[in-house]
Amino acid sequence: MAAGAPRVFVSHLSGVAVFDPNGDQVGRVRDVVALLSVRRRLPAVLGLVVEVVSRRRVFLPMTRVTGVESGQVITTGVVNMRRFEQRPNEHLVLGELLDRRVTLVETDEQVTVLDVGMQQLPARRDWEIDRLFVRKGRARGGALRRKGGETLTVEWEAVTGFALEEPQQGAANLLAAFEQSRPADLANVLHHLSEKRRAEVAAALDDDRLADVLEELPDDDQVEILGKLQDERAADVLEAMDPDDAADLLSELPEDEKERLLDLMEPTEADPLRRLLSYEEGTAGGMMTTEPIVLRPDASVAEALARVRNEDLPAPLAAQVYVCRPPDETPTGKYLGLIHFQRLLREPPFTLVSSIVDTDLLPLPPDTSLPALSGYLAAYNIVSVPVVDEDGHLLGAVTVDDVLDHLLPDDWREARSAGHG
Repeated sequence: MAAGAPRVFVSHLSGVAVFDPNGDQVGRVRDVVALLSVRRRLPAVLGLVVEVVSRRRVFLPMTRVTGVESGQVITTGVVNMRRFEQRPNEHLVLGELLDRRVTLVETDEQVTVLDVGMQQLPARRDWEIDRLFVRKGRARGGALRRKGGETLTVEWEAVTGFALEEPQQGAANLLAAFEQSRPADLANVLHHLSEKRRAEVAAALDDDRLADVLEELPDDDQVEILGKLQDERAADVLEAMDPDDAADLLSELPEDEKERLLDLMEPTEADPLRRLLSYEEGTAGGMMTTEPIVLRPDASVAEALARVRNEDLPAPLAAQVYVCRPPDETPTGKYLGLIHFQRLLREPPFTLVSSIVDTDLLPLPPDTSLPALSGYLAAYNIVSVPVVDEDGHLLGAVTVDDVLDHLLPDDWREARSAGHG
C-alpha cells in the first residue's frame, strides 16, 4: 500500500481472500499477528494468519504483502506452508486485543476496544498498529453496556493497559468479526486461542451456535469448554447438539459428570443419548444419529420435501427420508423403507410416500462394524444408512460424515486446524 493510503482496520480483514500475483487464491485471512513491545513506540504488525487448503493455518509476513485493497490481500508469490505457531510476546489482534478493557491516559476512563487500525510505513512494506476504535462505558458481568456508550478513534499511545491480564474479557467484537463464518471456521479460531480466551468466547455464544462449534472441535477442546460452563448451561448446550455428537462428547467425560449432566437434561433429550451410549464405540449404534427424517406411510411427497428443506438439517440427513409406521420418533414403529430426495423431486406433490418407498436397500443392525458400514455406503453410493433393531424398528441413521470421523486418524481435527517459521 502506498504512503498516504487509507488505514486498514483489522475487523475488515477477517475472511478476506488472499491472492498470489497470478490471481490464484491462496487462502483467507483469519487473524493479524502483532508484536507488543515496550521498546517500540507502536506495535509492529508481523504478518497475517492465513487459512489455506485443508484448513491449515500458515504465517504470511507483512513484507510479502503487496496490497490490501478492494476486499482482498495480494502477496508477492509462494506462501510458506509451514503451520503457524504463535511465539511468546506475539498477539493475535482479532483473537486477543478486540474486547479488551483499557484506560484512556488523559482522562483515566476505561474503554473497550472495538477495532484496531494498522498503517503501512512510508516507502516500506513494514506495518504498525497506530489507532484504536473504542467505546466508553462500564462493563457489566463481562459484557459491554451498548446503549449510551460514546465511540471514538484514538491513537495507540492514548491508552494503557494492554500489558495487564484482564480476568473477564468480553468477546462481542471478536464474534462480530466472525459472524458470517461457518461453525467449522469459528471452531478453528477457538482452537488457536488460549484456554482463558476460549472460555470467554464460549460464554458469549448462544447455546445453538456454541453447540454447532463444539461439534467441529477436537475432543480435548470440547471437554475443556464444556467443563468451564455451569452444569445447567452445559446440559442446554448438549441438548442443542446433534445426538450422536453429544453422545460422543459425553463418552469422554468421567462417569459421575456424565450422569449429572444427563440428569439435568430433559428426559426426551437425555433418553436418546443414553441409548447411543449403550452401544459399543465404532459400531452403527454408536455412530448413528437418532433424528433422521421419519415419515408415516400416508405422508405426501410435498410433506417429505418440506422436511428435507429444513435449513438446519445436515446435508447427509436431508438426502433421504425413512418411511415407518407410528410412532414417528426413534425407536419408531416398523421400518418400511427409504426414499432418496431425487426420487421425491420426480414425483407429483400429492403422491403418497408409501407408493414410492425403496425396499431393496436392507437396513443394518446396530452392532454393524465400521468396515461393514463403510463398505455398505461405498457399494450402494449412498450417504446415509438406516439402523434397525431385531424387531424392525428404526433406531437411527449413520451418515457418511460420521463414518469418515471414525475412519480418519484421531488427530485429524488438530491436523486440519493447526495453523512462521
